Amino acid sequence: MSEAATHSATAPVARPELLASLDPLLREWLPRQRWFAGKGRPVTGFSLVAAVELLPPTAQLGLIHLLVRAHQPRTPAPGATSRPGDCYQLLIGVREALPPRLAPALIGHPKEGPLAGRTVYEALHDPRPAGVLLEALRSGARVGDLRFERDPRQEIRKDLVPRLVTAEQSNSSIVYGDTFILKVLRRIVPGVNPDLELPLTLAREGCARVPAPAAWMLADLDAETCVLGVLQPFVQGAADGWELALRELAKGEDFSAEARALGRATAEVHTALARSLPTVTLGHTQMRPLVDGMTERLDAAAQAVPALRPHARGLRTAFEALADLAAEGHTWTAQRIHGDLHLGQCLRSPDGEWSLIDFEGEPSKPLAERRMPQPPARDVAGMLRSFDYAAHSVPGALASTGAGGTPVPLVSGWADTCRAAYCTGYAEVSGLDPRTDPVLLRAFETDKAVYEVVYEARHRPDWLPVPLAAVRRLAASL
Repeated sequence: MSEAATHSATAPVARPELLASLDPLLREWLPRQRWFAGKGRPVTGFSLVAAVELLPPTAQLGLIHLLVRAHQPRTPAPGATSRPGDCYQLLIGVREALPPRLAPALIGHPKEGPLAGRTVYEALHDPRPAGVLLEALRSGARVGDLRFERDPRQEIRKDLVPRLVTAEQSNSSIVYGDTFILKVLRRIVPGVNPDLELPLTLAREGCARVPAPAAWMLADLDAETCVLGVLQPFVQGAADGWELALRELAKGEDFSAEARALGRATAEVHTALARSLPTVTLGHTQMRPLVDGMTERLDAAAQAVPALRPHARGLRTAFEALADLAAEGHTWTAQRIHGDLHLGQCLRSPDGEWSLIDFEGEPSKPLAERRMPQPPARDVAGMLRSFDYAAHSVPGALASTGAGGTPVPLVSGWADTCRAAYCTGYAEVSGLDPRTDPVLLRAFETDKAVYEVVYEARHRPDWLPVPLAAVRRLAASL
């Protein structure tokens, strides 16, 4: 690694003074980022977790890697223990002034401290700092607390031109020459991250449905390893499953063949994970906390969203039926799964092959919970709900659905066809059709729909009829 590896990671910038100079700028800039998880609550301060100079900030171009903890007021639930603020990964570029092409990346101009008089900005927008990261991954560098590791079987060329992917949410991504894509995790938690763990496992199993990691970025902090980023092959010309479904739906095209192929791909991933990682049996004792959690989420959602209350009793029967089945001695197999599966987490290559991406799970949940074995039906339920969302995204569908949540026949028929085809494809590979366990599948679909109701009520009220239509259906499925 040419630039970063030859530079000391400890000085000349003193770390407390560095954070103090950035603090007022970050308080304004950080909450505006799409990947910031603490929206709606002010940032009251920061504490420094780690700082590493990848390029010296006193040079013409500096690059500082920061892990900072953002402190925000929170109201803990009764009996809950308080926890520290979220830790975020920041890559801070330092220049005398920004060229016009980097104006959208501006963070600000420190007024005091070691960076006074300089301009600081989001470095991932800048090809040269992005190239520094690729070179570190390619060479397997170690700089301060940062470790860059790679799979030596995959070639990483030096001359790949980087570009930042702008359509991001909980993380950031850089594409290098249409050959690799680097996912830079933003909210950092210690421990084994499934976004690296599971793709590595699937690569060892020879599962071609998930791009095999070529390199990854780690930090050793307080005797624990944190995953900071994963570099994987870029599927050139691939279509995002969500966008593909919307295009086909808008043209009135049948999507059932794609849904069936996607079901097969999901089952291939589940089968490979069950083969390579431990599975467990869930009986009455193990299912009780799962059902209790679903019920608690429903009760909280009904309190938060009045439109859900008329359906709460019918929805609760989905969870009660699952508890009753467990009490009668029924058992289920749990394994590692994707954890947040929907059409947007799937890519179809130009040759028609489907891939699954983004194994991070639901970022709002604790890492330990995301790594717990779960029934594969949870992934299946997530995809079934995604077909429903796609169907309701066609122009006019929301208006036609109406406030009562009554589905449009054409929309409902498209979703039903895709849902059936997906389950058929899944059964062709796994040997088990998810529809043969309707109680389990209904419980997971209900839990997902309840989550969607709360999300839409808070963030997109115009979309609330979409999950409410599912709520009406699920509440009546007695």
